[in-house]
Amino acid sequence: MPVSDPDLSSFPTGFRALVIGASGGIGQAMVQHLANAPHCAEVVGLHRHSEPRIDFNDEASIASAAQTTRASGKFHLIINAAGLLHSADFMPEKKLGDLSYAQLEATFRVNTFGPALVLRHFAPLLNTERAVLALISAKVGSIEDNRLGGWYGYRASKAALNMLLKTAAIELKRSNPNAVFVSMHPGTVSTRLSQPFRGEQIGRPAQDAARDMLRTLAQLGPNDSGSFVAYSGEQLPW
Repeated sequence: MPVSDPDLSSFPTGFRALVIGASGGIGQAMVQHLANAPHCAEVVGLHRHSEPRIDFNDEASIASAAQTTRASGKFHLIINAAGLLHSADFMPEKKLGDLSYAQLEATFRVNTFGPALVLRHFAPLLNTERAVLALISAKVGSIEDNRLGGWYGYRASKAALNMLLKTAAIELKRSNPNAVFVSMHPGTVSTRLSQPFRGEQIGRPAQDAARDMLRTLAQLGPNDSGSFVAYSGEQLPW
């Protein structure tokens, strides 16, 4: 049964959207939903092999991608869907004895440093009348909600991401008071990221997750800026 597209009518007719990490499961689904949205005039998808390219392991590519996309005008919706939980070289740490500089640096580079530079270079591209910028975070990044331990680098990188988002939202409220900056928990989604952890069994399809997140993002207003929300709209503890 096909997944219905979300209601994005809170954005103006002819709105422009940008999805970073558009080659991943959630990113691809976001692009597809936005391409089908009646009010969306254009959706731009960026990833490591797009043109322009954006690679969080290459700082210069972030600034360059922002400079290139700037020429086409302002965006009403920007979503960073890129993230890293595991790779061919490592799995999430289960105990302190698993910690290493290499894994922590790789995890923070994708989950924290890259999105921080997205805030720096892409926030100025937001429309000043109606705009939302969302960074995909994770509930396991909540310090208050941490009851199981483990996954040190991933948890810490998402907690740091949340702090960067909150801090940026405070600063940018002064220059763009109508913009909404949020961290968003997508839930468990059946993608490559969750596959080693029974994601295909316990997660929902990326199309469903993307629809739910877009629906919630469309309902947010300036008073929600600087918050940590779930795909369902639930406010999450920091």
